[in-house]
Amino acid sequence: MFRPCIDLHEGKVKQIVGGTLGEAGLHTNFVSEKPAAWFAELYRRDQLTGGHVIMLGSGNDAEARAALAAYPGGLQIGGGVNLSNARSWLDAGASHVIVTSWVFREGRVDWARLEELGKAIGQARLVLDLSCRQRDGKYFVVTDRWQKFTDLVVTAETLQKFSNYCAEFLIHAVDVEGLCRGIDRQMVELLGQSSPIPTTYAGGANSLQDLETVAQISGGKVGLTIGSALDIFGGSGVKYADCVAFNQRASHRK
Repeated sequence: MFRPCIDLHEGKVKQIVGGTLGEAGLHTNFVSEKPAAWFAELYRRDQLTGGHVIMLGSGNDAEARAALAAYPGGLQIGGGVNLSNARSWLDAGASHVIVTSWVFREGRVDWARLEELGKAIGQARLVLDLSCRQRDGKYFVVTDRWQKFTDLVVTAETLQKFSNYCAEFLIHAVDVEGLCRGIDRQMVELLGQSSPIPTTYAGGANSLQDLETVAQISGGKVGLTIGSALDIFGGSGVKYADCVAFNQRASHRK
């Protein structure tokens, strides 16, 4: 299934090459003239579920809250979420909160934090972002705008363990994020074979065929977010209307 997104950077809806976040040479593919709420209203109109708003750095709260208000209960929220503000984001209309950096400390999982957050808001409202980059042939979770490597490798075992603490996974393949060179098929296969809970993959999608491929090789277990290649984000590879139609066809097949 197609999962929509709204990426916010400095208060604007943007599409950014993921690996350049936090660097002096930040590479931006697209900056929208439309506010975040416009995209949220579009997704609500087309009954798209499982989408997310990601706040990349500071200065995005107002736009994020406007998007959640435009589609209450229809979007997840991530970026700077922690124990002190998670409840307020849910109260603002988010269906789930997405957490990465806060549950890692000095490159390692802080299990106490993870348990505390789950108890505070409920496991059913928590999405873990295990976005990763490759190193030595393995997928390491990265935090802090995808710049810091942790010691956690995404494997069947780690997916199984973390599934006991959350409702879903969101995983960006950072090495291909924003490059429109195709999905990381190896990562999608791993998620399809090993994730015991709903999972959304993002990174590299550049055609409608990628939606078909992800559905096929994951057995329909993994959703796909398409960013820079999408026409509503200035791309030319994929039409938003085709993604909506894909979801409608998939729903009818169920």
